[in-house]
Amino acid sequence: MNCKNKILVFGGVGQLGQCLNRISKERNLSSILFLDEEEGNILDLDILADLFHKESPEFVINCAAYTAVDKAEDEVLLCEKINSEGAGNLARCCDQFGATLIHISTDFVFEGDVPRPLKEDDMASPVNVYGRTKLEGEQEITQLLKTYYILRTSWLYSEYANNFVKTMIRLGTERDQLNIISDQVGTPTYAIDLAAVILDIIQLNNKAYGIYHYSNEGVTSWYDFAKGVFDICGTEIKLLPISGADYPTKANRPAFSVMDKTKIKTTFGIEIPYWRDSLVKCIQAINKDR
Repeated sequence: MNCKNKILVFGGVGQLGQCLNRISKERNLSSILFLDEEEGNILDLDILADLFHKESPEFVINCAAYTAVDKAEDEVLLCEKINSEGAGNLARCCDQFGATLIHISTDFVFEGDVPRPLKEDDMASPVNVYGRTKLEGEQEITQLLKTYYILRTSWLYSEYANNFVKTMIRLGTERDQLNIISDQVGTPTYAIDLAAVILDIIQLNNKAYGIYHYSNEGVTSWYDFAKGVFDICGTEIKLLPISGADYPTKANRPAFSVMDKTKIKTTFGIEIPYWRDSLVKCIQAINKDR
């Protein structure tokens, strides 16, 4: 990638934004601007227009999202504004200023009632407000813009920000026993791996625009995911598998949201790591930072 080609990252200080920052430094990509919520306010078209005019980005990466799944059931309007309206605002600016948008979406656009890996063109039917608003954001982009990549991902974690892995590590030092849901199945995704793929897509300059699925390889439950964390950490703790019905939450979750990654692998020629191998790397990074 030519270093003169500017990239704007919205949600640049969140989990995925921090991972992108790290990978971009490893690749010596200096023309990336990481924006926080204030300077990169996706709900303010005036701020966006000024940014696009000033920076003339070739690529825009949208990591900004409302992701508090249960809280979204109570804050519906705010969730809609950020996930749907915000995505539409970025799409309009990308269209006006000739930029390509890379937008991060979610497996939660699916109902999760089909026991097979889901393809990009399978019917989306969200079961909660978060999933619905993320699907609406996708629809805004596809209607307003031609030059976009939408990457649906799942169960994102890393050594940065708050996430399931870091929560399990903390609870492993505080508790002797944990109840973990065993009947919700999907694939954990190391955000460092996702960040690398996002930058691969930019650097490959393959203009195969569209919707893609990306998670790590393999299939697991939240129970087995937690078991993997504790096994790798060498933590002695009793884990009890429970059903989602035994742990009611405000928002419904998909029971099975494993995604088929054939399209992204064949289109961009990428290899995807197995989820547990990436989990080992993440825990090593967490331990190194302690």
